[in-house]
Amino acid sequence: MDMNLFYMIFYSVASLILLLVTVMYTIYFERKVIGYMQVRYGPNRTGPLGLLQTLADVLKLLMKEDIIPAKVDRPIFVLAPVIAFAPSFMILATIPWSENIYGADLNIGVLYIIGISSITTIGMLMGGWSSNNKYSLLGAMRSVAQMISYEIPLVMSIIGVVILAGSMNLRDIVYAQQNMGLWFVIPQFLGFIVYMIAATAEVARSPFDLPEAESELVSGYHVEYSGFRMAYFFLAEYVYAIAIAALATILFFGGWLGPAFLPGIVWFFLKWSVFMFIWFWLRATMPRTRIDQLMTFGWKVLIPLALVNIVITAVVRIWMGG
Repeated sequence: MDMNLFYMIFYSVASLILLLVTVMYTIYFERKVIGYMQVRYGPNRTGPLGLLQTLADVLKLLMKEDIIPAKVDRPIFVLAPVIAFAPSFMILATIPWSENIYGADLNIGVLYIIGISSITTIGMLMGGWSSNNKYSLLGAMRSVAQMISYEIPLVMSIIGVVILAGSMNLRDIVYAQQNMGLWFVIPQFLGFIVYMIAATAEVARSPFDLPEAESELVSGYHVEYSGFRMAYFFLAEYVYAIAIAALATILFFGGWLGPAFLPGIVWFFLKWSVFMFIWFWLRATMPRTRIDQLMTFGWKVLIPLALVNIVITAVVRIWMGG
């Protein structure tokens, strides 16, 4: 077997296994953190300290009956969860976890992530439309509106980093921060704020979790899904949260860079953990926004701020002789 093919297969399988374990315990820690913040117990029954609770929930989902309503568009209904999940896994291929641990070293890594992640929106729309349910369709339509609207400022917030680094290669962006002697969060603080808000809406985390909105839409676009098909949608949400936090670590906080007394991959995951904790914190403390407030804020506030950040970054870059 060709060694490159063997390496790709090995990296893919190892990444998928580690990803599933990471998602499982990310959910566990989210429930424990929210429980602590709201002065109540998190999981504490299944396994020591409740460590097996998420595993039990996963097994319950996998063993549930796979119900497909009679009048759905069956091929699209079945394919939609796969279309929603697959891109979230594919974007991890370009994430450099340390100086030597990465999958694909693409010169257009940023562009690849932006392009591939957009496909999930199609999966959400397919799931809502094919369900033959008005609640699902309403949930899908406003989910698509939210994702597209907030993808624009998310992409624009990254442009400032690309201008400073002079590259769309994620490893080169980390090395540019090393050469500059500071993390890009300092010169790109406005871009970072826009990125965090837009990313929170893009991955549908509280207070922007309107794609689900169970109190309004009976769980939104995936209301007709059950068992492992519904698990695909939830898995995609958490994988995107992991990927977006990893991307923020690379773009704004130097990736694996840190004092030499810890390995680079440890520094990477420490920074990544801070971003995940922030999302847990927001979910525990903030109420859900209204859809009109969400859309207005994205188009009238975040996009103008992202444009201002691009202009300022470009002017400074030209003034410095870049």
